Amino acid sequence: MSVLSEKHGDLVVITIDRPALRNAVDFDTARALADEFRRFENDKQQQVAVLTGRDGNFCAGADLKAVAEGRGNRVVLDGDGPLGPTRMTLSKPVIAAVEGFAVAGGLELALWCDMRVASTTAVFGVYCRRWGVPLVDGGTVRLPRLIGQSHAMDMILTGRSVEGEEALRMGLANRLTEPGEALHEAIKLAESLTHFPPRCMRSDRRSVLTQWGKPLDEALQQETLLGREVIKSGETVHGATRFLGGAGRHGSFQDL
Repeated sequence: MSVLSEKHGDLVVITIDRPALRNAVDFDTARALADEFRRFENDKQQQVAVLTGRDGNFCAGADLKAVAEGRGNRVVLDGDGPLGPTRMTLSKPVIAAVEGFAVAGGLELALWCDMRVASTTAVFGVYCRRWGVPLVDGGTVRLPRLIGQSHAMDMILTGRSVEGEEALRMGLANRLTEPGEALHEAIKLAESLTHFPPRCMRSDRRSVLTQWGKPLDEALQQETLLGREVIKSGETVHGATRFLGGAGRHGSFQDL
């Protein structure tokens, strides 16, 4: 098995398990990743997923040995992305836990996630610049949307390394940890998300993801329509009632 899945209550940890290749992804691994995220999407109990790589590296991108031997990842217009789930728009959040290398397609996998928890020794980069391998898993689209065109062009054109502290400053990493602690902190973050009313969180997330390219008035209207569905579900009234009963006062998240 090149991909492992382990459930922790209402969340699941999905691990790329090819440590000898710095968790580079070949055709079969890409398919396994896509299948695992489809299972996550369809599992009504699982609320948040954490994506990571085994033994100190997140993912070094596509398996170039397989590419050189004609066994490379699929690069077609329909279906799954070359590294698997990168064309999916899930209804639930995914958090990347990044140790070591998240480069080339591995960077694109991390960009696909909603948030990135990285160690100080994590390394992000468009290393495929060196080998004539293009970004075809969303890198040229998601990277500038996350960190702005100037920072993105710097990374995309030069292929240079961006390590933990710089990644945090430019907004590529959301949280920074000591080496070896990224998965632990990502799981803690994921667990905190499972405590929130799920319909409201997913609706707000959907509004963020789908507003790109819409005129402002249309995006605002969509936000209102999505919000109205949450209100009609009863989740908002339930939450307001709990607040009146004393829950969550003074910014506390401990009693939610």
